[in-house]
Amino acid sequence: MNLIGDHTDYNDGVAMPMAVDLGTESSFSPAPGFVLRAQSDAEPEPAELEVGSPPDPATLRGLRPQWSRYLVAVAWAARLRSGGYVDITSDLPSGAGLSSSAALEVSLALAFGLEGTPLEISRACQDAEQAATGVPSGLMDQLSITTAVEGCASLIDFADMSVLPVRMPEGADVVVVHSGQSRSLDRSAYAARRAECEAASFHLGTLGTLQPDAFLGLPDDTLRRRARHVVTECDRVRWFAKALSDGDLVEAGRLMTASHQSLARDFEVSTPSLDALVTKLTSTPGVYGARLTGAGFGGCVVALVEKGSVDISGYSAGAWRVHPSGPARVLD
Repeated sequence: MNLIGDHTDYNDGVAMPMAVDLGTESSFSPAPGFVLRAQSDAEPEPAELEVGSPPDPATLRGLRPQWSRYLVAVAWAARLRSGGYVDITSDLPSGAGLSSSAALEVSLALAFGLEGTPLEISRACQDAEQAATGVPSGLMDQLSITTAVEGCASLIDFADMSVLPVRMPEGADVVVVHSGQSRSLDRSAYAARRAECEAASFHLGTLGTLQPDAFLGLPDDTLRRRARHVVTECDRVRWFAKALSDGDLVEAGRLMTASHQSLARDFEVSTPSLDALVTKLTSTPGVYGARLTGAGFGGCVVALVEKGSVDISGYSAGAWRVHPSGPARVLD
């Protein structure tokens, strides 16, 4: 779940996600042959499919049930050479901007025995995601899952792939509230936003490494606003990390709300339901700040709140009080 810094990862910028105590667990029992038979408690329809040969992109994206696309893509990324039985359990809501697809990918990769550094496993899962969806998604979700530190958020610099744990203050809660609007990146303008960032980078250089106000020279208004979001968002991420380290929850909350405003106005990935939820939360006593989390276009809002101050039972679309978790791991 991302606290701050959206659409910065694929621009070599910085972001601050936090692995949470919701997740996905996959188990794999090998069997002779090349057929994978899988079931998930989060999906009504089981999957049965062949592995062992490179998945053709058109065929892969036409697989049904839809979630089986990830199964095949990760099996190929992990170089799985036999069939078997896969059982998946999850308490992560899908289509909510809470990295449910990345959690599935990483859990499958570990279950299939993929070995490597956290970065290597993350890149393999990113490749699987892009193959399964056709969306040029970034690396933030997978890398935050594989490198998390218990009790901490992660300050990730995508220019050099460094990860710095930042301990969450004791007096704060993190609350995630669903807007009631599901989203799917392959049916959103995510790819268009990335293309706009690439167009702006052609004129300015890599957006995540630019100095403040570098975007002012762009003559195209749309590209200037996209670049302004990335440049100012990276600045907000750095100040947010400092605010958390200092225990300044008021400043951290202010930066989160400013981030949402930038995502809504300059990057145009918010929706009326997300905006309304942010307004409701930020007017609630005890809430320091709130913003959409994930790529936008629907899903959830994350809020930094005074501990115990927000009753999550009153949100009909779903709400969770989450805590910073450790990394994905193989269970005995």
